[in-house]
Amino acid sequence: MDLGAFSVSLNVRDIQQSYEFYKKLGFEQMGGNIDQKWLILRNGSTVLGLFQGMFEKNILTFNPGWDQNAANLENFQDVREIQKLLKSAGLSLDKEADETTSGPEHFILQDPDGNLIMFDQHR
Repeated sequence: MDLGAFSVSLNVRDIQQSYEFYKKLGFEQMGGNIDQKWLILRNGSTVLGLFQGMFEKNILTFNPGWDQNAANLENFQDVREIQKLLKSAGLSLDKEADETTSGPEHFILQDPDGNLIMFDQHR
C-alpha cells in the first residue's frame, strides 16, 4: 500500500508566532496563506502544516498522488482504494471518502491512542 507524501498538520494557537518559531528551526514556506491562517512549511524532506482554528487536534497526514515535494506522481493508489483496504483489514473510519466519486477526496481514522490520521488526496 502506497500512502503518498507524509506531513504533520499542527493545530496552532497563533499562526504568526508558530511560523516565526519554525523559521528559526530552518523551515521555509512552500504553500498556504498566513492571512487564511494556514501554512505549509518544509525543511529538507520534512513537511509541516500549521493550521489555526481549522482542527481540534494535530493530525498525521498522507497525500496519495503526491511526492514529498507536492509534485504529482504518475502512478498512485487512489484514496478510495486505500480506504477499502483499511476497512477490509477491520479498521473503522471516523469520516469516509465517497467511493462513488473520483478525484480529490479524504478520509479520517484514529490510531489506538486517539491520534488522528487523514488521507487527503488533492487530485
